[in-house]
Amino acid sequence: MSVARNFDPWQRALCAWLIACLAFGAAFLSAFAPANAQEAQFGDEKIAVDLFADGAPVAGAEWMLALRFTPETQSGEEWHGYWSNPGDAGQGMELSLNLPDGWEQGEALYPVPQTFVQPLEGSAVTNGGLMNHIYKGAYTVLVPVQVPQDADVSAAGAVTGFVRYLACSDILCVPQDAKLIARPPSKSPSQFPRWRAQIAPLLDAEARFVIDDTKLRLAVPLPESVTLDNPHAFIANTQLVQYNAAQIIRRTGDWVTVEIPLSDWPKAEDTADRAAPVAEVSGILAFNDGAAGGAGLRFVAKPSAKPSEVPSGGTLITSSAPSETPAIPLLILAALAGGLILNIMPCVFPILSIKALALAKAGGEESTARSDALAYTAGVVIACVALGGVMLLLRAGGEQVGWAFQLQSPGVVAALLVLAVVITVNFAGLFELPQLSVTGGSGKTGSFATGLLAAFVATPCTGPFMAAALGAALLLPPLPALMLFAALGLGLALPFLALGFIPALRRKLPKPGAWMERFRRIMAIPMALTVLALVWLTVQLGGRPFALIALLVCAGIVIALGVVGRLQRAGKMAWPAFGLIAAPFLLFGAFAMPASYAAQTSDTAASSIHDPREYSADALAEARASGQPVFLWFTADWCVTCKVNESVAIEREEVRAAFEEAGVITMVGDWTMRDEAIGMFIAEQGAAGVPLYLWYDPQSSGEQLPQVLTSDMLIERAEVPAGDQR
Repeated sequence: MSVARNFDPWQRALCAWLIACLAFGAAFLSAFAPANAQEAQFGDEKIAVDLFADGAPVAGAEWMLALRFTPETQSGEEWHGYWSNPGDAGQGMELSLNLPDGWEQGEALYPVPQTFVQPLEGSAVTNGGLMNHIYKGAYTVLVPVQVPQDADVSAAGAVTGFVRYLACSDILCVPQDAKLIARPPSKSPSQFPRWRAQIAPLLDAEARFVIDDTKLRLAVPLPESVTLDNPHAFIANTQLVQYNAAQIIRRTGDWVTVEIPLSDWPKAEDTADRAAPVAEVSGILAFNDGAAGGAGLRFVAKPSAKPSEVPSGGTLITSSAPSETPAIPLLILAALAGGLILNIMPCVFPILSIKALALAKAGGEESTARSDALAYTAGVVIACVALGGVMLLLRAGGEQVGWAFQLQSPGVVAALLVLAVVITVNFAGLFELPQLSVTGGSGKTGSFATGLLAAFVATPCTGPFMAAALGAALLLPPLPALMLFAALGLGLALPFLALGFIPALRRKLPKPGAWMERFRRIMAIPMALTVLALVWLTVQLGGRPFALIALLVCAGIVIALGVVGRLQRAGKMAWPAFGLIAAPFLLFGAFAMPASYAAQTSDTAASSIHDPREYSADALAEARASGQPVFLWFTADWCVTCKVNESVAIEREEVRAAFEEAGVITMVGDWTMRDEAIGMFIAEQGAAGVPLYLWYDPQSSGEQLPQVLTSDMLIERAEVPAGDQR
């Protein structure tokens, strides 16, 4: 009997006690059982069984027998039987046939089963219950028998046997058994074609699988022309996967790939050791799981010599979203609000402010204001859609990336550092760049470029509304997903769009004057702070030598821009001089930075007053099994919101004291550098990126906390007695 996974310790102990009692009872009964092991003990009142033969046996040929199971209906209860692997609970069929010497009983062939989830109130079982693989109504199991070439079939006699199985309703299970005798062929000649048609046919091509530390990755060959409607993979191997875990199913050409989390019962010391003995994985890929008589194909998968032989990415068919995706209009509103909030971030606000003042100084012409606003909006929206599209393409290719994924690349961060330095010295008045200059006026090209820039520098940030929208974008088809990224860009562009189309708002802008230059220089301060943050992030991602070379490149560019500024003020041609001075620095950086790159993992835990454990699937499972509350957070050095939350909420003495008193286990996952395991876990929570905060009470399956944290939220949860959390 398969045992429910993810139980709390007391539930596991109870299961073990029940199993021990059943084993003792079976041993006691067997000691006093009749000598004939096929003597009936329970009967088949709930689900009757009959044995049929497909014609007479022929020497040297395969002879087919059929077990026909028929639930009783008089009591009003609905009884169901089980597939060969019953799932989290239940019992498969045990069949023994009395065959002549040399006749071989083959593997039983089953129709496509259905899934049935039994809720467990108050249980910590993932997704809220136990999943069983069942058959509702009458069903037939075929049993092939290989008859030897030299068999004397005329003297074989009637085939008899004995079968044990389980009949269950929604609230009750009754063991069943029956003596069997094959009925004469004349009584059932017309049923076998129909019964054969109900059996899931075996694929004539071999499937493949790979097992890593956390999941089974299965590739089933299936022509692209075959439509998959609500697919589900039934795995025949017992205790290999989590039956009630959501399956990620994708399509890549003529392959269907399935990802299923590995089972954690029984707990192995090392999941790799547990996976090593698996010689093959077999099962049924169902096409319309949940429907009686559903379509499906049997497969047998062999281990792949290389993980790359199991295709990655592809078109998403089903996913591991923990809950239903909200309605598209609500997600669009969330993305719009999230983009609007990005305007107050320190790296975006100065750009927006300077652009607004440029609009004010340019004059009150309606057409100019509107064209500038539309150009800026186009730049922002195109940048957001492009970044979102690249992210979706990478995820379709198997990469576990999220929003702001580009900031996990040291080269991209170095380029962003150079860009921030250029903006800072422009704001400081070192040189004039028309696209961002207050004195340089506006223009469609400049506004469009500013929009692109604003969107790109805003990517390190996420907000409360963005979390739900971008998390859903990872699970939606491409078109609605890109609509969410477009809505995010529209929200980011909304203030400037409003200034361009609402004259009353433009009239409220301060009148142009000398103060505007002072304001621009003041805005250089938050941009300079952004530069410092990017310098620190460059060190974390690429190492000190990499960061020093990046700073040298920035210094060369600043020198070149200083010369440009002097030439501009003298009224001379300036930009050729920039190319002559900056080119050697840029070429040096292009060759030296890759050579000096040394990937470093930021040790977030080392600076934490909580001394958290490093996240891994095994570490989280071990922490949750301890019976103590667990606080898990995912962060990255390039995530502004993460660092603010850590400063104002997590890294507080009062929080540390509350956690110590309550025995809270803290755990952190650092996503500064790309990490496939962390990326997959974040996606499974329905999030698009960091920050992500999870609180696990011993008696609950986990709570996702808001992306804007306060210390009170954490202290309140630590002070609530275990089991009382809601």
